[in-house]
Amino acid sequence: MAHEHKYDANGKQLCCTLEEKINAKTDKSSGCCSTQQDEHNHSDDDGHDHEHNADQSTFKMFLPAIISFVLLIIGIGFDNYFPQSWFTKYVRLAWYIAAYLPVGIPVLKEAFESITKGEVFSEFLLMCIATIGAFAIGEYPEGVAVMLFYTIGEVFQTLAVSRAKSNIKSLLDQRPDEVNIIRDNIVETVKASEVSIGSVIQLKSGEKLGLDGELLSDTASFNTAALTGESKPDTKVKGETVLAGMINGNTIAQVKVTTAYNDSKLSKILEMVQNATTQKAPTELFIRKFAKIYTPIVVFLAVAICLLPYFFVDNYDFNDWLYRALVFLVISCPCALVISIPLGYFGGIGAASKNGILFKGSNFLDSIANIQNVVMDKTGTMTEGVFKVQDVVISDEFKKEEILKMVNALESQSTHPVATAIHDHVGEIDSSIVLENVEEISGHGLKAEINGKELHVGNFKLMDKFGIKYDIDPNSIVYTLIAVAYDKKFAGYLTIADTIKEDAQLTVDKLKAMGVKTTMLSGDKTNVVQFVADKLGIVNAFGDLLPEDKVNKVNEIKAKNESVAFVGDGVNDAPVVALSTVGIAMGGLGSDATIETADVVIQDDRPSKIPMAINIGKQTRKIVWQNIILAFAVKAIVLILGAGGLATMWEAVFADVGVALLAILNAVRIQKMKF
Repeated sequence: MAHEHKYDANGKQLCCTLEEKINAKTDKSSGCCSTQQDEHNHSDDDGHDHEHNADQSTFKMFLPAIISFVLLIIGIGFDNYFPQSWFTKYVRLAWYIAAYLPVGIPVLKEAFESITKGEVFSEFLLMCIATIGAFAIGEYPEGVAVMLFYTIGEVFQTLAVSRAKSNIKSLLDQRPDEVNIIRDNIVETVKASEVSIGSVIQLKSGEKLGLDGELLSDTASFNTAALTGESKPDTKVKGETVLAGMINGNTIAQVKVTTAYNDSKLSKILEMVQNATTQKAPTELFIRKFAKIYTPIVVFLAVAICLLPYFFVDNYDFNDWLYRALVFLVISCPCALVISIPLGYFGGIGAASKNGILFKGSNFLDSIANIQNVVMDKTGTMTEGVFKVQDVVISDEFKKEEILKMVNALESQSTHPVATAIHDHVGEIDSSIVLENVEEISGHGLKAEINGKELHVGNFKLMDKFGIKYDIDPNSIVYTLIAVAYDKKFAGYLTIADTIKEDAQLTVDKLKAMGVKTTMLSGDKTNVVQFVADKLGIVNAFGDLLPEDKVNKVNEIKAKNESVAFVGDGVNDAPVVALSTVGIAMGGLGSDATIETADVVIQDDRPSKIPMAINIGKQTRKIVWQNIILAFAVKAIVLILGAGGLATMWEAVFADVGVALLAILNAVRIQKMKF
């Protein structure tokens, strides 16, 4: 059956390319990107037959080049410095063929396979024509050198891509391959991928959870730093959800599996990043399309350089013009562009992943670099999303401590976040307080009897409903108010507020320094939103918004032809996240909708990662364009010199492999940058 090329949605060829070969090697050697291994499996219907040892060492990768290099150096020595009478004619040819084969055979094989699959004008073919042609005109050392340096360049490309992939893998390799499950009261060790939903996992102290589940133990403390960046242990209680990658604390815990291995939150994140490079940036797509047109044109130009002078030059020498054509071919090989540019984007994705920022594709690195507006949600994005008591104002007529104990006892009947905030503030519930006739009044609050007297705790609508008079204006106070009345008298109030995140101010300052405009949109009360915005220095802030209102606000900005990044939780804000130029979700492990809707996921909920993501996008774009300009400039100069006979095969090697190596070194630079 004839081979059919594979293409992505943007028309980019996925098979029979140098990029595919590099990716296949790194996938095999690092064990990374397993989701794509079937696609690159070298024994599949694709017809590929490269065999790469899974534990291939760097030395083994360089071994063919080392053998070739040693033979080449000895040969050049015999030619120029230590002449040997026997080193002539067929012996000399055989020596250089022996030097050529270790590095030449794999490329010749690639070229042959590409041709049989219809991909005639590949990087492999250019190298083969140039090197075989060099042998044909007796330039044996140059022929070996071209293939040798091409192979060395390919090894460095493989190592660079492998390094970028390992950065991502090290971030996401947070899940054990095996887990201990309880079966018939016996603990068994099984592969995590084989555990079924409903199984019970037993976690020892310090062990890492392999699958998402529900905690069966009464309480357990988990280290979630690997997933969320939060260093403080997270205490879970019976019935709460725990995620793959969390590390158990000091006690043995039991967890009932609720999600299959491949469907866990961590698996979704892992798959998202592994597939990130399939979403190509416009620059990558352009270079790939350019190379597809450029390579055959160069081949025909090389033929023209070789043959056309016959009709115009008096002392035409076929070997001389063939040599020029071969030089032209080597120079024209687009390796520097085809590999270094995807590597630049992959490096950007790797650098972002290293910092807990997950990009769904390199196209979003490009998009975020051009962002003019960052529109953010308030709760959970710029604030902690955890309510805390700010002030307690109790009338002198009442004993503050007694009132708070009664309020705490009554609020223990509620699961509302406000009740949690009050409990955290007051402390343990006083068991001596007896509640009678407890009643929850929807939209108002709670009511109960204590010592035969009524206690009312809720909003000021509750006070109005029961005709309890109060002497304050609730609208004059920014925070959420909890009014308290005892024995039909207004006793006072508590103010509850969400805490602004520590790095929220730094985030806004950095965005302003970048020239990015900030806007806050929230469904919270307008005066609360405005208060937070004023504190952070955000000029545009709007509250009391429904999801559709947020969509309208973002559309207003986009109507000015300005790009918008929306930052939210990715669940309630899904419509506006989808609408924005770049959708950024905080806390990707919290919800499936976040992973599915957003273009960028910030793992640790820190808003300071927003300007960091923009900066990574800008640095990636800068490096990519540096490589494009470098490759085109050097190639253009040496191409002209080669066509004019002023450049030898050695200059051609630099223009091809040398520029490729420089571009690769430049591309991997981003992985070492501090953001």
